[in-house]
Amino acid sequence: MTYLELINSILQRLRERTVSTANETAYSTLIGKLVNDAKNEVETAWDWSALRATLTATTAANIVSYSLTGAGQDATIESVIDDTSNKFLQYRPNRDFDNWYLNAPTVQTGAPQYYNINGVDANNDLIIDFFPRPDAVYNVRVNLVVRTPEMTADTDITYTPARVIEMLAYAKAVEERGEDGGAMAQNIYATAQRVLSDAIARDAQHTPENLVYAPV
Repeated sequence: MTYLELINSILQRLRERTVSTANETAYSTLIGKLVNDAKNEVETAWDWSALRATLTATTAANIVSYSLTGAGQDATIESVIDDTSNKFLQYRPNRDFDNWYLNAPTVQTGAPQYYNINGVDANNDLIIDFFPRPDAVYNVRVNLVVRTPEMTADTDITYTPARVIEMLAYAKAVEERGEDGGAMAQNIYATAQRVLSDAIARDAQHTPENLVYAPV
């Protein structure tokens, strides 16, 4: 469903007139805000297969940090692979990187073996650090789950289940209006949670490995 379709579906549920553009009225603008709130909650509830993406960090000699352009700051790293050396990189915490780069008398160089997320850049994209410090060009593939920006245009679409977003935004709208002392909103929230759980269960069949704990 498009952003406008989601807004109009909720307006219909509220017995309000539909609109021809998202910001046509103050109320449709409010519903749009609630739709985006719901979308963000749904996207962070699970690592949806539809949000999976692959970015490439191409290293240069003596450069440790690289921006994952387009990842945003809410992305979840799934795996990091050095395609040049055909090896998976392992995650290591900040304290290990501090020891390797700040406390060691000589910094090791070579093909990357470990990675660490080191904040975000000016564009709010994640920064990934490598160790050893690269000594040449390596093509490092980063598989991750990328959360999408807020929908603003009428034709913007969501890649997570629209039904869940619709029900959750509808519950927020009913709650905002204060109907039935909140009882109606609670019932709709309960329905939205059931729909979300069902959607996660279906999506989990695409990536069952996400349900198995694997220590680093």
